[in-house]
Parts: sequence; structure tokens; C-alpha cells
Amino acid sequence: MRFTKKMMCATIFFILVASIASGQGIPQATNPEEVGLSKERLARIGQALTRQIDERSFPGAVALVARKGRLAYFEAIGQLDPKTGTPMAKDAIFRLYSMTKPLTSVAMMMLVEEGRLRLADPVGVYLPQLAKLKVAAPSTDSSGRFTYSLVATESPVTLYELMRHTSGIVYAGFTRTEYIKALYTKGNVGWASVTPAEQVDALSKVPLVRQPGTMWEYGLSTDVVGRVIESVTGTPLSRFLDERIFRPLRMTDTTFLVPADKVRRIAQSLATDRATGQPITLHDITVPSKNDAGGAGAAGTAMDYMRFLQMLANWGEFDGQRLLSRTIVRHMTSDHLGDIKAAIPTLAPGYGFGLGFAVRRADGLNAAPGSAGEYNWGGAGGTMFWVDPKEQLVAILMTQAQPGVWQREFKELFRQLVYQAIVD
Repeated sequence: MRFTKKMMCATIFFILVASIASGQGIPQATNPEEVGLSKERLARIGQALTRQIDERSFPGAVALVARKGRLAYFEAIGQLDPKTGTPMAKDAIFRLYSMTKPLTSVAMMMLVEEGRLRLADPVGVYLPQLAKLKVAAPSTDSSGRFTYSLVATESPVTLYELMRHTSGIVYAGFTRTEYIKALYTKGNVGWASVTPAEQVDALSKVPLVRQPGTMWEYGLSTDVVGRVIESVTGTPLSRFLDERIFRPLRMTDTTFLVPADKVRRIAQSLATDRATGQPITLHDITVPSKNDAGGAGAAGTAMDYMRFLQMLANWGEFDGQRLLSRTIVRHMTSDHLGDIKAAIPTLAPGYGFGLGFAVRRADGLNAAPGSAGEYNWGGAGGTMFWVDPKEQLVAILMTQAQPGVWQREFKELFRQLVYQAIVD
């Protein structure tokens, strides 16, 4: 039978449809060696993650590694749900927690590109309640007792300070300033169980931990970025992200609310924390939240997030869709801290911070391997990613685990095993 031009077109169309249906859209390397990775060395990742599962760090994981724009490793390991024994699946849906922040940060920079705002703008331009925030200034009274007084900001909190986490807005659970922690707790300053209006109102009533631009401290800044996006666009953050990022990149499972027909695909944690024996409670992504938390509220699959990261690795373009210019991606993934110090050890040694990502400053200065210019972040529920432009490498690890600093153990293990697999 002669293979006609019409038949060739039909075949190409079928392959394209199959690719879209798979949700992948990232070319698969026939052999990892084609992109300079060793198949035998990559196999060590699964072996190490299995040991972590046996040690009850988490019940299961999905790991992806892409290099030079091609997928070289994609494995599901362990269990999706330890209660039922359901095996982990490649299309498992994970709570992203702080891996929501890069999504919100990209959305903000899209508005910057459109000229709808400037990063130098004070946040009060868009959220008037936050126009006259005070700063908690430490001092001692006449008897030598340590106390705080409220003083005016020396400069306003700008969108730029929010993007790089130098705003003075913190997380109650992270800050080491007990005075601020107590005020946040008393005022219900957070992201869960509050409406957007309630969140902004609560933030307006507590002081900043320090003067804007003077120190890096992780916190609710990206949630405020989400509130700014809503103010500028007149659209809920989840809808804006869906229309401008998720749909164009075909991130079909990324959402702030998992629909009923996908609930069975949600990855679950172990019942108790391995270190403390206490019950593990994670964010419920099956019920509507009161607000779209730009710093913590999204959920999605490893492949969805790989598509987002490959867009960044491609300097703003993926699968025929350009979301950002090359210059803006470079700006976002450059260090914006310089000599500014970190108030808490959330940033790893050798890393600064850009506009939504931690950024590695040098090839060394950290026990874990990596290259200068690599950028990354993770989520409290056990997720992580990084993009290494020098090595043309993108890597993602998705698990569901008890939030805590102990997660660095398996996250750093994954990182070193990815880098040792590079052979060319």
C-alpha cells in the first residue's frame, strides 16, 4: 500500500493528538545518554527514594528530570495513598504549598510586561489599606527592659519588596521575632480560612517586622502579590492564573480546587510524622478555600509543573506559547539581594533570592551540587524543583510529607543523585 501525503498528515495529526492527550508535550529522550545523562546512574534516584519510603519519610513520590528540553527520567515510586495501598501514579496531584509562589510571581511579571503596574510602585497604590504600615522598632525602656515601639516606614513597601521578600511582612510560623509572632497569631494574620478582604485587613493592623528593603524574611508577601493581581485585573487570582498560565501551557490538572472526578488522584501523606509521632494534617484541596492564596494554595501534577518550568528554562516560551520575554525571565532569576542578609535560615548557604526564586550565587558555597545561576524553590508539603540554565537541566520531586526542615534530607539527596547522573 502506497503511503500517501494525506496518510502522512493523518499520522502526524494522530501523534500530535496523542501527545496532547498525554499531557506531556515535552519530547522524550529515547535514551538518557542522548542528553548527556546515564541511565544506570539515574536508576539510583529510584533506589534512594525507595529507601526513604521504607524509612517512612513519605509514602510515595514522582520524580522528573529533563535536560536540553527533553524528558530523560519520569518515575512514580511507592504509594499514592498509604491507607488504601494504591500505587503512586505519574498523574498524581500534589499540594504545592509554596511552589504556588513562582506561579503567582510569573503572573505579576506578565502584568509588568503589559505596563499595567511597575515593581517600584508602593503596594498602597493598589491596596490602600496597606499604604501606611508601621514598623516594630526594638528598644529598651528606662528600666532596661526590651520593648517595641511603632515607627513610620522610611520608605514604602513596594511591589519589588514583596517579590523579593524584603517587605517586612512575615509568616507567624517562621519569624523569630516573638513580638510579631504574637501579634500575627492574635490578629489571625495568615492565608488559610480568611477571605481576601480579611487577609488584607489583618495585615493592615500589624506592624512590619523591620524597615522595608533591609533584610530578607520569608512570609506572606506573595499572598499580597496575589491580592495586587486581583486589584489590577478585577479577577480572582485562580481564574487569572488559569486563563493566562495554566491553559496556555496545558497545565490541565493545576488548580486551587481539585474537582470531584480527580480526587482519587490526590497524593496523601502518612498518618503520622516519623520524627514526632504526631498526626500529619495537610491543606484540604477538595473544598473551596476562602481565598486564592498566591503563596500556598495551588495543587497540581509533576508533569504540569514541568511544563511551567520548561517555559522558564526556554526563557519564557513553551509549546508555541510565549508568556514572558527572555529579558524578564533573566531579571526574575537573577539575585536581587546583594548584601542584604536573611533573617531566618530558609535560604540555603550560597543562595540569594530573585523575584520568586532562590538563586545560586556560585558553583560552590553549598554542600549540595549546583551551578551559579541555578534557581529553585520548594513546598512545605514535600515538593521541590530547580532549573539549572548552565546544565540545561530541570528537575522536580513531588512527595507529600509533614512540613519541616527535616525535608532537606531527602530533597538534597534527590539533588545530588540528579547531578551525579550527568556524564556529558
